[in-house]
Amino acid sequence: MNPFFGSIFWLLVTLGVLVTFHEFGHYWVARRCGVKVLRFSVGFGSPLWKRTGKDGTEYWISAIPLGGYVKMLDAREGEVDPALKDQEFTGKPIWKRIAIVAAGPAFNLIFTVAAFWVMFMLGKPDIAPLITAAPQTMAAQAGIRDGDRVLAVDGKPMETFSDTMEAIANGLLGREPLPLTVRDPDGTQRNLTLPLDKLPAGQDIGQYMDKLGIEPAELPPIVGKVTPGLPAAAGGMQAGDRILSVNGKPVAKWSNFTEMVHATAAQSPALAVVVDRAGKTVPLTVTAVFASQQGMPKNWIIGVEGKAREPVMQHFGPVRAFSESLKSTWDRAATTLNMIGKLISGQASTKNLSGVVGIAQVANASASLGLTRFLEFLGLVSLSLAILNLLPIPVLDGGHLLYYLIELVKGSPVSERVVIAGQYVGLALILTMMGLAFYNDIHRIILPS
Repeated sequence: MNPFFGSIFWLLVTLGVLVTFHEFGHYWVARRCGVKVLRFSVGFGSPLWKRTGKDGTEYWISAIPLGGYVKMLDAREGEVDPALKDQEFTGKPIWKRIAIVAAGPAFNLIFTVAAFWVMFMLGKPDIAPLITAAPQTMAAQAGIRDGDRVLAVDGKPMETFSDTMEAIANGLLGREPLPLTVRDPDGTQRNLTLPLDKLPAGQDIGQYMDKLGIEPAELPPIVGKVTPGLPAAAGGMQAGDRILSVNGKPVAKWSNFTEMVHATAAQSPALAVVVDRAGKTVPLTVTAVFASQQGMPKNWIIGVEGKAREPVMQHFGPVRAFSESLKSTWDRAATTLNMIGKLISGQASTKNLSGVVGIAQVANASASLGLTRFLEFLGLVSLSLAILNLLPIPVLDGGHLLYYLIELVKGSPVSERVVIAGQYVGLALILTMMGLAFYNDIHRIILPS
């Protein structure tokens, strides 16, 4: 699918699923608390589709798919039929009103746990946390060597490359020295410190990552796959061969080999390749061809792929998967709260905010990686929605909960004047954050570095 249309499609899927689940939380608890629901809408604005249920509730799919709402019978919005007085929202005990408002974020949390649970039961593919450092970067200066396996970040054990990079990204938010424990290929364990405090202020995570320079470890020059019918197969190359040299030039890593093939074949397509096969040195002649492979632009190719990176599959039974889903939800929530705290305190740049454009791009990318990755993405966005909605900002669920907590303390509802003023302030804050996030998204597209 075209990336543009794919991003739009998967954004609509993401918002449709998560908004529906969030609003269903409000709807379901409201019904259980005896409140009449007038409308359940996915999206805002005019309805594209609607129907009325037997209970009188209108169900809408609306034109603007950036949220949704549940409209309940509420005396603040007009006269209430005396016959329906007992189904009106503001007349319910405060604990029921709190439950109804908190249900949306609570259902997002439930969705997150469920998405992670299914993901771990299906199996989440990843690679081992083997890293290298780009030349002349902060990671190189800190002592990272090619092939180092990360054992722990800031004392927390690491099992996968994704978890490692997420932990480092979280550390980048505060720009404080970050301890790493690594083990090099010969088995020696070392303790290092990434001097993140030397990074300049006011940049986003992507820019910090570039300066840090941590990348997946270089692949050894070992053939993982030989494509039948192409020059490597015709020349006798086999999976498992370790490439020693090309035209007499030694090969240290897989990237060296691919660079040599392209550069050397441009001068003369016939390549003298020497490989190590089961301890024996085997000379081969491979004649490269100028062609396109897997939709890439034309280049000199011979039809081989490097040995795959060390795979890690996080695949558990139902009980262990549920435990891991709870742990992952807790860890991701702590990371999100940490980021929010650092944004509020000014320790992290607002350039790290991402909006609907960024979500659309990541939705498309995660969907292209398969069901488990898309489930992980849905879980993360759902968790973010839960946490953001619980912030004490008027117009969000957290703002309403704040009003109810004040009502519990003072014994009477917050005045209508305060509520209206809070709505203006809350709306201004939300629009400001959305505008800033949208600006960041567009800026990253136009000026990615």
